[in-house]
Amino acid sequence: MEDLAKLYQIRFSDEARDKKDAVWKVLCESYFQQFITPSSTVLEIACGYGEFIRHIAASDKIAIDLNPDSEEYLPEDIQFHLGSATDLSMLDDNSVDACFSSNFFEHLPSKEVMDEVLAEALRVLRPGGVYVAMQPNLRCEPGKYWDYYDHVLPLTDRSCQEAFFKAGFDVTKVVARFIPFSTDSKLPQHPLLVKLYVNLPLVWPLLGGQFVIVGRKPAKV
Repeated sequence: MEDLAKLYQIRFSDEARDKKDAVWKVLCESYFQQFITPSSTVLEIACGYGEFIRHIAASDKIAIDLNPDSEEYLPEDIQFHLGSATDLSMLDDNSVDACFSSNFFEHLPSKEVMDEVLAEALRVLRPGGVYVAMQPNLRCEPGKYWDYYDHVLPLTDRSCQEAFFKAGFDVTKVVARFIPFSTDSKLPQHPLLVKLYVNLPLVWPLLGGQFVIVGRKPAKV
């Protein structure tokens, strides 16, 4: 856990975190909120510095991460748990309306571990609940994907969709190309330009390097 904290301290300066946070505010308000009702209980898996969970509108917010530094960046109304996404034992079955993760699966050591993460997410979700994930797409950025020391598991939009199906989710949406590979790449940084980009889906196939997948827990599992 200390190694993870050190790696992210190196990778993200205070200025970089602030810029990333501003981008995420727009992404939440202009795109991801459509999948989550404001009355929901939301769990962010591998929350990092909390860019998503801070800005999404929800009644109850829960976050989990292996990085001990994460908690200090979260408001007090967010329930934080330090630990692995393969063990959500602090949460009851069928207790969460939505799960979210971003740029997470590629850090997992194996497909077997990803299966465990998806199984735990499915367990805690209520029937009809959704798991929304955004991921770098190896199919779109085969070189840049490996530029990060902690990227381990190779995934495309298609292989991730198979993983969700295998875990028992109904996949209701896949966007193969959404935003660029990283928030410090081609994506405009000014909030107004980010909002403009998000509202111009015809541009996504030209610049997008990350995919979005939405899996829904069936009414009966």
